[in-house]
Amino acid sequence: MPRDLLGRAHMETTSAHLRLSRSKEIPRPNAYVKALDGDFSEWAFNEERALHLKGLWREKVFGQGADYPVDLEVGTGNGYFFAHRCQVESDRGLVGIEIKFKPLIQTIRRALRGGASNARIARFNASLVDLLFEEGELNNIFIHHPDPWDKKKKHKHRLIQDSYLAKLFQLQRSDCFLEFKTDSRDYFDWSVERFKRSSYRIGGLTYDLHRSEYGQGNFVTHFEQIFIRQGHPIHYAILYK
Repeated sequence: MPRDLLGRAHMETTSAHLRLSRSKEIPRPNAYVKALDGDFSEWAFNEERALHLKGLWREKVFGQGADYPVDLEVGTGNGYFFAHRCQVESDRGLVGIEIKFKPLIQTIRRALRGGASNARIARFNASLVDLLFEEGELNNIFIHHPDPWDKKKKHKHRLIQDSYLAKLFQLQRSDCFLEFKTDSRDYFDWSVERFKRSSYRIGGLTYDLHRSEYGQGNFVTHFEQIFIRQGHPIHYAILYK
């Protein structure tokens, strides 16, 4: 069954023009590709291994009970927020999704160097998140600075879509939140339209995170530092289920 699921993921990804080659099929794997199934295999999962964990993240991966909170970061980048979150919320599990091998390994390595035991990461396409988790398997979700796909003809590739929000809503438990950040005003406006017609309740919105009430306690990500230096405000939303 996992092979069939992986085939479905591969087919759907290709149709979305976001082809995701299987790790094992890369002809000349570099050190980061090898590390995924080597030194970091206990904490990092390739596409095929991750599919076996649907419904088992609490019990099998984290070795915890049914009430253990498991959060998700969609697109970890180089992992600064991921490592920070693992440290400040050490009583919660955190799963990251990342496609690129180098930032994936950087993310899990950074978390482990910080002493985290609650960190796991999977190489997978974020749009197919429902292949990795069962309904009600996730708690809080973080989506920070996804690709804005600025050109209008590319908007169909944006992660925030009505159907995607519906997926996330089903995967989350009640009384949990979805946090979203972007420096793109156009993408933020696009997303807010979809937030409003989703099943989520909007808890807060701001077009300038660092000058808002939500700025206190905010962890400044690597991308945020770049945008701040360029004079771009960060747009922020928090949604509740």
